[in-house]
Amino acid sequence: MTRALPRPEPTLRPGAIGFLDSLVIGLAATSPAYSLAAVIGPVVALVGVHAPGVMLASFVPMLLIAGAFAALNRADPDCGTTFSWVTRAFGPTAGWIGGWAITMTGVLVVGSLAEVGVRFTLLVLGLDAIADSTPAVVALSMLLVLVMSAICVLGTELSSRLQKGLILAQTAALLVFAVVAVVRGVRGDSPFGGLTPSWEWLDPFGAGGAALTGGLLLGVFAYWGWESAVNLTEETTDSRTAPGRAGVWSTVVLLLTYVGVAVAVVSFAGTAWLAGNADEEEAVFALLSTAALGGWDWVVLAAVATSAIASTQTTIIPASRTGLSMARRAALPARFASVSERFRTPDVSTWWVAGVAIAWYVGVHLVSENALFDSITALSLLIALYYALTGVACAWYFRRRLVRSARDAVLLGVGPLVGAGLLAWLLVLSVRDLADPDNSYTGQAWFGLGPPLVIGVGIMLTGAVLMLAWRRHDSRFWQERPGVALENWDPLA
Repeated sequence: MTRALPRPEPTLRPGAIGFLDSLVIGLAATSPAYSLAAVIGPVVALVGVHAPGVMLASFVPMLLIAGAFAALNRADPDCGTTFSWVTRAFGPTAGWIGGWAITMTGVLVVGSLAEVGVRFTLLVLGLDAIADSTPAVVALSMLLVLVMSAICVLGTELSSRLQKGLILAQTAALLVFAVVAVVRGVRGDSPFGGLTPSWEWLDPFGAGGAALTGGLLLGVFAYWGWESAVNLTEETTDSRTAPGRAGVWSTVVLLLTYVGVAVAVVSFAGTAWLAGNADEEEAVFALLSTAALGGWDWVVLAAVATSAIASTQTTIIPASRTGLSMARRAALPARFASVSERFRTPDVSTWWVAGVAIAWYVGVHLVSENALFDSITALSLLIALYYALTGVACAWYFRRRLVRSARDAVLLGVGPLVGAGLLAWLLVLSVRDLADPDNSYTGQAWFGLGPPLVIGVGIMLTGAVLMLAWRRHDSRFWQERPGVALENWDPLA
């Protein structure tokens, strides 16, 4: 009598999506309309008419790091991206920290994205009274996170179809707003006076070094999220090339969108009004939409709503796939490696991300709404950290190829290192600036420091403690050794 062989464990569904789907998810994860609404006022307050130039300058490190993601994905198409690549380059401890940073960025921001999506949807529907009710908004935001998580679990194909509709809606709305705003600004038909666009607006250095630094920090946040396309590598057709190309092209499309809308906003509203309302953040778009479109202001409100809702879902993807990848290599408990047999998606890690994100969102909300905003500000520390780690890992991973040709040297070494260096510089500046309580929404010192810095450092220290505790429980992952530098394989072919 023969013994039945055990059934193989289910894996993520190969070929579930294609290049275009991956590109859409990369774009949706950045939440273009919401990101613009959140940063355009503060950027203008810092650099004035040079806001489009700052959005252009912020694109440079993003493109360089996206190139590193593309090269590393060809070598190791793992849904854990930074976690897997940094582990292979520098060893388990550095890889674990990179994976933790990615996972926690999702936890920090998902609840806030859901809240923006809920508030703006209520405004579009004319339900202003409910939008002003904090308990109602918090409850609806929690529900939205659960719904988006369920869609993630139900299948990558379903997620992709939903994101196509949402990205088309917000792109069309932004285009309408930008065209109307520029035309009215140039004509002088603006309640704020309006300005005529100039090529000088594309000069990021026009406002000086200190202002540029602050603007770049905001710009990096606006571009963050495109790597969600690469986290879906194991579920994408042509997994070694398509996800990386999607990540790179996402940054290019974002560049055109951000610079175009920034020019439109500055042309229509000028600098004085935008700087004076910088503290309103995403509400700036609500005010501008009414001034620019009148009774059609719901178009822009809908754009911000769909943008935030789309990003609520796509931001869960990197965190859940990273958790899956870590668990497969025994860097986390094995249950996080569970893949739904029916839907072929990481079910356990997805629901854990949703649960922790909701707990964080509600817990920080109970402290104060300003504390929630400070937790989002802390994102800049984590983003700069894992992007910089990836850039350095790329140069080190392919170090033996860098002397073979100028092409290899630039695309595999110089570019990723410059991108990592710029982000490391911004990380240091973030630590300096966020140490000052006056640079926080709370405006109060925590342990003598600004709350965003305390939150960022606290998250990383918590990660270090959890890492050491898990290593004591199961040390298999820490027996891995950094991989050998690749010589005879072309990651750029």
